[in-house]
Amino acid sequence: MKTQAVVHQELDRARANGPLRQIQIPPCPELLTRLRAAMSAHPQPDLEEVGRIAAADVAMSATLLRVANSPLHLVAGHVPCTTVGQAMYRIGLDESAALMQAFLVRHAIPVNSPHLARFWQRSTKRAVAMAFIARQLPGMQVDLAYGYGLFCHVGMPVLLQSVRGYGATMVEAGARIDRPFIATENANHRTDHAVVGALVVKVWHLAPALMMAIRLHHDFDALGDESVEPEVRSLIAAGVIAEHLMRQHEGLDEDADWAANREGALSWLHLTQEDLEHWDDTLRPLLDEA
Repeated sequence: MKTQAVVHQELDRARANGPLRQIQIPPCPELLTRLRAAMSAHPQPDLEEVGRIAAADVAMSATLLRVANSPLHLVAGHVPCTTVGQAMYRIGLDESAALMQAFLVRHAIPVNSPHLARFWQRSTKRAVAMAFIARQLPGMQVDLAYGYGLFCHVGMPVLLQSVRGYGATMVEAGARIDRPFIATENANHRTDHAVVGALVVKVWHLAPALMMAIRLHHDFDALGDESVEPEVRSLIAAGVIAEHLMRQHEGLDEDADWAANREGALSWLHLTQEDLEHWDDTLRPLLDEA
């Protein structure tokens, strides 16, 4: 049985006396904590605070301006945005907050390794794909889906920075066809990127459902496990679909996870192959811009 309480206990034990003792979790950026608080303020988000956060980092401001002035947003007759406020108005609050979150996470956990080439670029594209899928499915939280896409494999760069030999493990795990990637991680290090990613989410005090989904994102039996919350199962199922749509966008072959879990993911979300074909056409320009 995989419940939030069970996973919390599992992480606490591994952190205190097990293989996670040596893992160094970067601190959650202060601006991200402020952004989360501003976006969850009631009865509506604190727009002034979000604007202050956006303007607090020159590079983050430049990112918002670049996106606002991209072909996806700069339609005929519009003049280019020159201020952060204009950029946020054109992009929209939710997308602006998502872009800011991606920027802050990327800079909190830098990746400078050939083993993880394009890591944050692909993570951002996965987040965009997840948010797109969430908008098509009644009841799925877009911000939670975006966070899942962004944090799905965050355990990898953390392991790479903390554990000697993890780079070689990644090469071995990617080459082996006799067992899953995380099986090689566990054989070599007694933990894996799903566990470490869940630990990052826990330490950063992000949503419990996000922690659960990251922890279980390679445990596809969870799709049929009634002890797992429906919200978590939906994130895992959408993640399988998002990865498939990303691979199609990149011209890559279907992977083993899609072949083995396509029916389970589609069934849980009540989708058809025709739905995916329609989504693929609509999603492509969004992935081009991500």
